[in-house]
Amino acid sequence: MVIRNLFTILFFATVTWNGTSQTTIGLFNGKDLEGWHIDVPAMDSIPEAINPFIIRNGMLVSLGEPQGHLITDTKYHDFRLDIEYRFSGKPGNCGVLVFASTPRSLYRMFPKSIEVQMKHKNAGDFWCIVENIEVPHMEERRGPKKEWGITEGKKRRIPNLTDGSEKPLGEWNHMRIECLKNEIKVWVNDELVNHGYNATASTGQIALQAEGSEVEFRTVNLTPITTLSK
Repeated sequence: MVIRNLFTILFFATVTWNGTSQTTIGLFNGKDLEGWHIDVPAMDSIPEAINPFIIRNGMLVSLGEPQGHLITDTKYHDFRLDIEYRFSGKPGNCGVLVFASTPRSLYRMFPKSIEVQMKHKNAGDFWCIVENIEVPHMEERRGPKKEWGITEGKKRRIPNLTDGSEKPLGEWNHMRIECLKNEIKVWVNDELVNHGYNATASTGQIALQAEGSEVEFRTVNLTPITTLSK
């Protein structure tokens, strides 16, 4: 696995783009999975198991099965992630994981991370995956405090703030995830749908899920956020 510090990428972008301190990086090149690796447990032991992440008509497609993750080789911190996605067939489940680290930490499937949900009609929910995050009105949104947790059998979901932010099935949605220090903000189609803080991580890889439903991605773009002291 190649691990590069974000500032190395930022320096390269700054030189290339005449001193611009914030330059969008296309994480998906439209041709192949360069810069990513897969972690699909079924492929360890089932010879006929396929890679559920493919390129089709210039789009990155998660076929949904077998379940697993497509993970960036690089770790990132302080960034905006802009993703255009749609469920091309039946509505279903998928997600973007940020601050991802130790693989297969939950249910021997999910890497340690914080998930930003893409599930149809739940886009923007947070799911705590062996990492935690806080939001305003925690007990109202997450349920009784004694049931909270970040591992199997615990209340790990923190619902989003809105209804109706997603486009009709088959249309493209734009999700923006802003990660700055240990704070995460999420917009769906330009509407702020979640805001969390005091996350237990502030850096890590980015992952896309295969979680039972086919999802098409036409852009996966990252913009570093630089905080320059005066």
